Formats: sequence, structure tokens, C-alpha cells
Amino acid sequence: MVKKVKKKIFTGVLILAASYLLLLVPLEKKEKPDLGDKKQFVWNRDSLWLSLESVFAENKAGNPALLTDKILSSIDELKKDLEFIENKKFAPSDSIFQKLEHEIFQTAALVGSSPVHLAEFIDLFSRVRNAVKKQSVEWNMNDITARQTIYKLVYGGRAAVEELILQTDPRKISPLIFGKEEPSNSPSINLKGVNLRSGDILVSRGGAPTSALIARGNDYPGNFSHVALIYIDEKNNHPYIIESHIEKGVTVSSVDEYLNDKKLRIMVLRLRADLNCMINDRMIPHKVAEYSFYRASAGHIPYDFTMNIHDTSKLFCSEVASSAYKKFGVNLWMGLSHISSPGVARWLSGFGVKYFTTQGPSDLEYDPQLSVAAEWRDAETLFKDHMDNAVIEAMLEKAEEGKGLVYDWYLLPPARILKLYSSVMNLFGKIGPIPVGMSPESALRSKKLTALHDEVISVMDLKVKEFENNKGYKPPYWQLVNLARNIINERNLL
Repeated sequence: MVKKVKKKIFTGVLILAASYLLLLVPLEKKEKPDLGDKKQFVWNRDSLWLSLESVFAENKAGNPALLTDKILSSIDELKKDLEFIENKKFAPSDSIFQKLEHEIFQTAALVGSSPVHLAEFIDLFSRVRNAVKKQSVEWNMNDITARQTIYKLVYGGRAAVEELILQTDPRKISPLIFGKEEPSNSPSINLKGVNLRSGDILVSRGGAPTSALIARGNDYPGNFSHVALIYIDEKNNHPYIIESHIEKGVTVSSVDEYLNDKKLRIMVLRLRADLNCMINDRMIPHKVAEYSFYRASAGHIPYDFTMNIHDTSKLFCSEVASSAYKKFGVNLWMGLSHISSPGVARWLSGFGVKYFTTQGPSDLEYDPQLSVAAEWRDAETLFKDHMDNAVIEAMLEKAEEGKGLVYDWYLLPPARILKLYSSVMNLFGKIGPIPVGMSPESALRSKKLTALHDEVISVMDLKVKEFENNKGYKPPYWQLVNLARNIINERNLL
């Protein structure tokens, strides 16, 4: 009897061992990403950032009266050139845009030292963004010169504004900044002080490390990782949010559900009223939202991990907006997103991405067809956004050196069991620990990314406090990247 029991135990152990070994067999096919012939944008302006920081620090401790004169003079010069581009058409290569870029950064460094003029500077940046986007209507947004011009001014100006916000007492700054109020006939609601219209596009940033990877893993690194559409029922004025989640695909959510899903920032984009399609039919945005609402309500649409914008049977978040607007003749993302960095592409392919010319959430801000209606961000979440970006940016430098997100090999069998369990739950309409369409390997890489990110952040929190104590101000973004880079190298994390 004892021998039979021992034999059964031994047989069971052998079966478990064999099953475990079988589950260790790699099934992923490693394919070389097709990256095309584009190039990643690189600022390569470290000396400028450091000089601007020096200007900020020196003036912060200098004579307030002299500083005020410098600020007013710099603002006047910026206003003159802004008025110039507001009233005349220019090619994207015109030197006026380089001059404007220089003036934005120089003025920001001065205003940061004495934030009395911060509100005026923010208003000026909004005007710059509107003017440049209006100029770009007739540009080829897939041309590298046009793309870099609008990126330097819109993203660069945004970065300057945010550095100033972070150096200012948050009690003196409204987290809500208004943009351009485009006329619209779509149903509307007022939400937290913003007049939202049916068909508006909500571009946001999530709080997970993967959100930072989506925002920064692009030829033109940005600040946004998620796109959603708002639909407002014209019969009862009830708002709905249509979006696509990694965990469950396309959903129709309430506004509260949308806001309760952690957001570090939200920007409202609206179709411009002077477009030909809008002149012919003012209700296009509402029709787009209504179409998207009923399609999402009709049945399950899976999440598109591959980021294939040519197949709408599955939708990632950007496609929710682009596929619906395309039905009504509006092609969003006039400048498509590209991922041409081999290291970034390898990391993203490890999460299931197969198409590297696509529609990145951050790039929608530069589309000339859309105006920024409003943007919400507060100092606390904004600094977390910058911290997360800096860590991911430093990690992606390691990706360029050939480093990968290597998970512990022995975790693959349990991950595959969890995937099987998730698949069974999906059959009953429930969400499992590993989303539909995500492989066990991708889930482990996501877990590895989060662990690395969290380890760097825990050390950075201490380094940031040291910096503030020594310098008397928060570390600007380029300093955050340096801190993250040093921590990763010192700890040999990748």
C-alpha cells in the first residue's frame, strides 16, 4: 500500500514537472519590426536647458525691479512676433518660427523667476499654439520640417508652461486652462467649468508606467496616452464616454467612471468650425459621437494591441475617434505617428505592437483640424507625470543600447495558467488578470516595467527632495531625466 502511494506521488510529481517544463517552451515568434525610413526627433539642446536653468536661478535671487523690466521687454518682443504670424502666412521653414521658439524659452526662464506674469505667459502660449496650428492647415504634416516646426513650438511651449507651473505656488494657479472656444451646434454640458460638446475628443494621461511608455515611445515624445470620445444624448442631455481599454476593449462609460480611472491630465480637442465639412454640416461631431456610441453599444469590440489603423474590427483608443470621424469624411492625424527607434520598437513589440506607423494619442494635439478647447492639470499630478516621463525616457535610452524587459523565466508557466483562467472568465463575460489579446509574455513584461519604474521612482523621490533643499526649487524636467539615468546606471537596473 505504501509503495502504491509513493508511486502515485512520484508519478504526480513527474507529471507536474513535465507540465512545468512544457509551459516553459517559448511560443512567441520574434519578428523584426518594419520601421520605415523616418527618424526620431532629438532636441539635442542640453546646453540650452542648462543655460535657461541658470538664467532662472540667477534672476530668482536678483533685483526684482530689474527682473520686471527684463520680463516686460521679453514679453513685448514675443507679442510682436506672435502678431506677425497671426496676420500673415509662412512656410514651416521660415526663420520666424525659430525666433518665436527662442523667445518662448527665454521669456519662460525669466517669468519663472517672478511668476507675477505667469497667467499672461500662459495666454500668450495659447495664442502661439492657435496661430501655429492655423498656419499648419496648408502644410504637409507628414513633411519633416512642418512636423518639427509645430512640435518645437506646441510641445516646447507646453513644456515651458509646465515648468513654470511647477515652480509656482499651486494655490495661485487654476488647474483649468482654457483654449479656443470653437463654435458648435452639438449638444453640450458643463463639466467642472468646461463647456463640453458632443463629438469632443478627450486626450488624457493615465497613471501607469505603460501610459508613460505610450506617451514617450514615439518619434515625437509627448504627454498623452489615451483618447476618448464624448457623446451627449440630445434628448436628455446625458453624457457618455466611448473609449477602448486594454483590459476590456471598447466601452461606453459614464463621466464619473471616466474620471475615476486615474488621470494625470486631460485635454479637450474640438473640430475647427471653419473646416469645409463643418461649414456644410455643423452637426458632424455629434453624428460622429452618436455613431460611435451605437456601435460600441451593439456588441463587444476587442482592443487592438497591434495598433493596426487599417483594420477596424478591433480598436485601440485612438481608433475609437479616428474610425468614427473617418465615417463622416474627416481624416484625423494629418501627421501620422511613427516609431522608428529600434529599441523602442523592440519594447513595444514585446507588448504586442506590430504596426509602427500608427496614431499616437500625443500627436493628435498637432492636428491642424482640431483646436484645444481646454486643458486640466494640477501641480501634484503634473509633477508625477514629469517623473514618470523622465524614468521611461531614461529606460528607453537603455532600450537603444539593446537592453530588454527581461522577465524571470520561471514565472512563464504560472502566467500561462493565469492566461488560461482569464480565457475561461472571458467566456462568461468577465475580465481576467490577463486581458484578451495580451500574451502571458507581454503580461510579464508589463509587470517587469512596473517593477523597474517603481524602484527608480522610490529613489528619485529622495533625490528630488535633496535637489530642492540644495537649489531652492523643483528640478526641471531635464534634471529629472539625469536623476533617473544615474539611478538606473548606478543600480544596473537594465
